[in-house]
Amino acid sequence: MTEHEGTRNAERTRRAVLDAAVEVLAERGTAATVQHIATAAGLSKGGLLHHFPDRDALLYAVAEDHLERFRLRVLNLVDLSENRPGKVLRAYVRALCGSDSSLLAEYGTFSGIWPALEKVPGVQTLSDEDNDSWFTLFEQDGLDPDRILVVRYAAEGLAIAHSYDANVSTRVLERARTVLLGLIDKQAD
Repeated sequence: MTEHEGTRNAERTRRAVLDAAVEVLAERGTAATVQHIATAAGLSKGGLLHHFPDRDALLYAVAEDHLERFRLRVLNLVDLSENRPGKVLRAYVRALCGSDSSLLAEYGTFSGIWPALEKVPGVQTLSDEDNDSWFTLFEQDGLDPDRILVVRYAAEGLAIAHSYDANVSTRVLERARTVLLGLIDKQAD
């Protein structure tokens, strides 16, 4: 086996562990153990601990991975041809109020497991830094902070509600997306 293959195998194993951790946390909440996660990932507990030294390190990595993957998915939706302020916030709204069912499902799952993750040392700081970086990015894109606040949290609330409230259907999200995008583009009075 080449060094490159070993790296790819380690990356695949790490991805499998992170995905299994999300599944187990969604199912078991704070009762999820390293053994539960290792079993779900098809590893021994020792095999899992080879990649993550302890449960807190694993859960921190789950939180970090979620935040990074969400950021990349949103940034991939930025339309650089939009020649007006708010490109990034529009992408954020499209991500959370769009038709990408996998992203909506992932966002809904994370809203359910976040209370368990935020108890892990360092995760709240990680979350605060992520939150601050989103606001900075939105403000750098030329929008009023109050408008950012309302649109961002409305989109997040709708995405979370979609995961548990049958009344917040994909059709409702599409309507809300249109309204929120209009709020982004509305000129200040």
